[in-house]
Amino acid sequence: MSSPLTGHDPYAALKISNYRDYIIGSFLALFSRQAVSIAIGWQIYQWTHSATALGLMGFINVLPVLALSLPAGVVADRYDRRRIISIGALGTAVCSLLLALLSFERNALPQLGMLQHANDALHALALVFERHADPAKLDFSSPALPLIYLILLVQACIRIVAWPARMSIVPLLLPSAKLSNAITWNSTAFETATVLGPAIGGFIVAGLNFSAVYLMDAAFGVLFFLLLLRVKYFNQPQHAPADRSWKTMFTGAKFIWKKKAIFAASTLDLFAVLFGAITELLPVFANEILHVGPIGLGWLRAAPSMGAVGMAMWQAHHTPWKKPGRTLLLTMAGFGLAIVVFGLSKSYALSFLALFCTGVFDNINVVIRQSLIQLLTPDYLRGRVTSVTQVFIGSSNEIGALRGGLMVALLGPMLAVTLGGACTLMVVGAVAYLYPALKNLGPLATLKAEE
Repeated sequence: MSSPLTGHDPYAALKISNYRDYIIGSFLALFSRQAVSIAIGWQIYQWTHSATALGLMGFINVLPVLALSLPAGVVADRYDRRRIISIGALGTAVCSLLLALLSFERNALPQLGMLQHANDALHALALVFERHADPAKLDFSSPALPLIYLILLVQACIRIVAWPARMSIVPLLLPSAKLSNAITWNSTAFETATVLGPAIGGFIVAGLNFSAVYLMDAAFGVLFFLLLLRVKYFNQPQHAPADRSWKTMFTGAKFIWKKKAIFAASTLDLFAVLFGAITELLPVFANEILHVGPIGLGWLRAAPSMGAVGMAMWQAHHTPWKKPGRTLLLTMAGFGLAIVVFGLSKSYALSFLALFCTGVFDNINVVIRQSLIQLLTPDYLRGRVTSVTQVFIGSSNEIGALRGGLMVALLGPMLAVTLGGACTLMVVGAVAYLYPALKNLGPLATLKAEE
């Protein structure tokens, strides 16, 4: 239904069957993936009692980002994006099945020498950084732990290869006039999944076990694959006007460098999230500062997405931002301030509220940044441009998780997070000063792709 005042239809994209089938499957896969994220973090922390072990999850996830993102962009521009996404969905489902098996049969695994050496190395690394923990409480004895890290690495590689295809397929599924609305619903689906996934994942872990979460993820991955079989292209992919060899891998980076608005928005997101990333640290805060169990942790993990869902619904029912660049800078400043409040808080209610606000501000950032990328980039470059922004986003999230885990080990959780939020505020000021092209952007509805 269109707004009687603006004529804006908040559900325009969802009325297109191609897009609707895709977004349903994507939502289910994201939902179960978020449930896995809360389960695996809680599982590793319960096994090891180590903040460094949580930080290593970020390190494992960032390696594929740095190594595979640019080649993945070329793959997305060269091959059928539906097929890439389908293979990725099945691959991650297999990995989740292996996680379930390892978790269920943890005590039955033999103490192989290679696994013991890997655990010894992990323990030694933890001792370097764990200045605020009792070394006697650190436990790296489970032979399943190195295998868990290995499967997480393989799963991360699969996700990174498929991600440019997932991000660049949406403009092919519906008319371009409905693209901005589709991006808003993409964000809504993502944030709703990250609300429900961690919360329900926490209940499943508390009521059943870790394996149940991983089995659910595997089932939803297969369902996503089946829904993709029904998806058809509305717009056929464009062909690049020049040779699309592997030498063109850096074409996306050249395009972003020329488009200062995209470059500034990506830079802002990279450094702001690098300093403000706290997701992987929530088990530490839940256990040591706020004193809540897996259910309380699940709601803390869901709080940012609850705020993001509310903001996403508001954006879906309103016309796009008239001054997107200025709005982006203000909201990222709010994001940094909310991180500072969370770092200083010892109250569960205040911590939940601060995380809720980070989601509100971050959702505006996501919608504006993704709109800029999709609207200003020609289709034959979207895979490679998306792969470059994936390096920005993925590296900031995962290196931020590693940075956060090590800083918590060195400085303690409250000081580490507070300093990260303060650095985020400084980054916003620097980007506003250095890149006036971002502040001067016109309304999103007026932006068009240039060759």
